[in-house]
Amino acid sequence: MSRQLNMDTLRQNFWKEDYLREKMLRCEWHRKYGSLVKAKQKAKAAARLPLKLPTLHPTAPLAPPPAAGALPPKAPSPAAEAPLQSEMYPVLPATRALLYEGISHDFQGRYRYLSTRKLDLPETRYLFPITTNFTYGWQLGPPVKQELVSCKMCRIESFFRKNGAFALLDPRDLAL
Repeated sequence: MSRQLNMDTLRQNFWKEDYLREKMLRCEWHRKYGSLVKAKQKAKAAARLPLKLPTLHPTAPLAPPPAAGALPPKAPSPAAEAPLQSEMYPVLPATRALLYEGISHDFQGRYRYLSTRKLDLPETRYLFPITTNFTYGWQLGPPVKQELVSCKMCRIESFFRKNGAFALLDPRDLAL
């Protein structure tokens, strides 16, 4: 497609004037509304930042008032003042050494450490039950295998319906 070459001086002056008018309108708009736009942009950027919550320090419970004639309180030991750092018992050095032997891709290192740690009972790993779900498995002991006394045919006959899947239900088959 060829370009039209019907540009004369009159048309050139028109485009030049139109360009300068748009340029002046942009400058005027920027002078008038630019500061408002920048303030809105800063407010939106501040709203996108994550909210930083203050850290809460544990407060000591209030001590009951001393009774008359009571012994003076003992100085607390430094070990009792230190809060618990972890809910778990420390890991045995032999188990911790598994972390540094090999890589997880080869079923060593972290993979072997976690699989070994998973075999321990929860009460040997944790000081106390952390969640309510822990209470279901806490101190259960080894699993007890229950032997089935009945024969295979007795189980099959009592499990399946006697009249087929789509037949009308027999009252003897319903357990109400």
